[in-house]
Amino acid sequence: MQFIETAEELRAIYGEASQGALRKQLASLDEHARKFLSLSPFAAIGSQAPDGMGDVTPRGDQPGFTVALDDHTIAMPDRPGNARLDTLDNILRNPAVGLIFMIPGMNETLRINGRAKITADPDLCERLAVNGKPAKSVIVITVHEVYMHCAKAYIRSKLWKPETWPERSSMPSLGEILRDQIAHAVAAEQIDESLAENYRKELW
Repeated sequence: MQFIETAEELRAIYGEASQGALRKQLASLDEHARKFLSLSPFAAIGSQAPDGMGDVTPRGDQPGFTVALDDHTIAMPDRPGNARLDTLDNILRNPAVGLIFMIPGMNETLRINGRAKITADPDLCERLAVNGKPAKSVIVITVHEVYMHCAKAYIRSKLWKPETWPERSSMPSLGEILRDQIAHAVAAEQIDESLAENYRKELW
């Protein structure tokens, strides 16, 4: 198998990007990006580990959970989780992040790239509180690039069409998966019960 190794080889296959695709990229938030953030309950954030390995984690909360502090800055709360802290550890070493925000049922997505810092500022954590509980910390991102991503991936995958969704029973429970993956003696039912209890605590 031969692999593509140069930008010239890549462009020979795909050609040049259209002017529209290039010109849509902004250096700050506009009213449409702000509106999208206000309606989005879910995002994926990409970061890079010190060894160069890429990492992407999901983030979700009430619509508008990530807020615009100004035209060049957004704030994403961090809630209690499994305490692996992959994204947060990565940011401490390399602040570059990429985010994709989604709105259920909408095929277009909002992409934001920038540089992140972490704060436990009490006022900001309290501002981003849910059900009276402040954020554990907040990822504050200085925006460098903002643009809407086209709908092709969602249209092709039919992601939002329930009739295409597989039955949950087609996959084993998370407890069963973890039991097999970590080859642990704990019963899958116990893992599922523990996970469910943790979810209840996290969601307050």
